[in-house]
Amino acid sequence: MTGALLWGAVAGGALILGALVGLYIPIPRKLTGFIMAFGTGVLIGAASFELMGKVEVETGYSYVIFGFLIGAALFILLEMVIIKKGGKERKRSKEKSEGHSGMAIFIGSIMDSIPESVIIGVCLIKSNTVSWVIVLAIFISNIPEALSSSVGLRKDGYSRKKILFLWTIVFILTTLSSVFGFVVFKELNELYIYLVSGLAAGGIIAMVASTMMPEAFEEGGPIVGLLSALGLLCSYVLSSGIL
Repeated sequence: MTGALLWGAVAGGALILGALVGLYIPIPRKLTGFIMAFGTGVLIGAASFELMGKVEVETGYSYVIFGFLIGAALFILLEMVIIKKGGKERKRSKEKSEGHSGMAIFIGSIMDSIPESVIIGVCLIKSNTVSWVIVLAIFISNIPEALSSSVGLRKDGYSRKKILFLWTIVFILTTLSSVFGFVVFKELNELYIYLVSGLAAGGIIAMVASTMMPEAFEEGGPIVGLLSALGLLCSYVLSSGIL
């Protein structure tokens, strides 16, 4: 449980970091695109090598596949709702955007971050150790999300103090969500863990394709293809235990 608390806090800490960058440190959009591209590769690797790639019982594959399809479909449905509310650019770092709603982006960020943190706890059950790939992937994806939302909230009139307070609440929720995933799913049949892993993998791939990849290419240009490949390679190395 302590490990789930610790690594949930590490991944959630990226939300605070992203918020601070968005509020106080202007960074080049091209650099943001590069970070997003690398994170895209890491996330794809996390879904492929960690969440879907480690199935120890034959019947587990059907649970993973079913979960994957449901996770992807569920993410897209939620994405459609968020878009209608003005939060379609929650993974983006643009300071000016038509239809930009800071609170909608913030709510969308919560919807992304809590399930992701639950997966950290679930992965601790599967392998009895932290998945560096999962933690790194969530950490990288959380930074631009909090950055974008913080910029939007400032444009909507929120003070820096209030914005940081909101992200602190989300940080606490995401940390506790990791513990929740560990405690609750520890008592369930292993097949349900495969189902949840598939759900997470499907949601991650759908999220990457619809939010992160378009932003990365738009901001960084063709070089992001190489950076994404390096991110995927990083996932492979960490998952294989080479280092």
